[in-house]
Amino acid sequence: MLRHVSAVIALSVTLGFATATAPTQAEAALPTVNMAAVDAAAHVEGKLGNRRSLGDDSSTRLIQRALRAKGFRVNVNGTYDRTTTAAYARYQRSLGYSGINANGVPGLASLTKLGARRFTIKHKVVTGNRNDRYSGRRVNTRTRQMLAAADRRVPWKITVTQGSYCTFTGSGCASASAGTHDGGGVVDLRVSNLNSTQRWRTVQAMRKVGFAAWLRTPSQCGGCWPAHIHAIAIGDTDIWQRNGSLANRDQVAAYLRGRDGLARNGADNTPGRYRTSFTWWERYSGR
Repeated sequence: MLRHVSAVIALSVTLGFATATAPTQAEAALPTVNMAAVDAAAHVEGKLGNRRSLGDDSSTRLIQRALRAKGFRVNVNGTYDRTTTAAYARYQRSLGYSGINANGVPGLASLTKLGARRFTIKHKVVTGNRNDRYSGRRVNTRTRQMLAAADRRVPWKITVTQGSYCTFTGSGCASASAGTHDGGGVVDLRVSNLNSTQRWRTVQAMRKVGFAAWLRTPSQCGGCWPAHIHAIAIGDTDIWQRNGSLANRDQVAAYLRGRDGLARNGADNTPGRYRTSFTWWERYSGR
């Protein structure tokens, strides 16, 4: 009985948690891809070039080599650049994926197929249910978990006013959002009930758990939006864009550079005491 139990170790898939089984001897000999680091790099390196601090370089090279072996043209340089994004999107389409499932950011299913007999995967990014909710607004499970973790860091309630997947629900998200809420991982938060300190502490809490987050003010757009917090879940595999624009992931790149993520590319208005280091959910939660 004990031999049987120790032979197979499994973790169940519940509310978006990754499935893991004890590796076979052959799998244990394979190199490992850090999926969370790669997906974070997929959000920023197309805009900024290589960022060694993300720790994705060796993992990205493994993915690039695997893509080349399957006939997709890409440089093996350890940088998840625009060429790699395009190559991975073509690979996703070759598997029959389309739309949000072929956005060039590695999802778990496609990455597992790509890595067969080539590499194993750690720190898996699992978005979970795309019809999950927070404050009654649609988000995926990973985003809900992140919001709940940020909520626990402040003594007031975080309230989502605009969720994700607008294109796929026909819910008519605000036009001022310019398509940034069309896919997953993007939310806006209410701040009208918070004073200035509480607003900045909420921005800080969101950043701590892995969001690129900013306090938006009416003056930033000539009064086209009310004050709110805009946040993007770094490394979300469902990140999307309108008409081919990579605005969502480029906003994450702007956040990494200390910018505001708006078209004007201004400086981040967050006071220094509320800024945090660049991170993502899997690193924060230890998954």
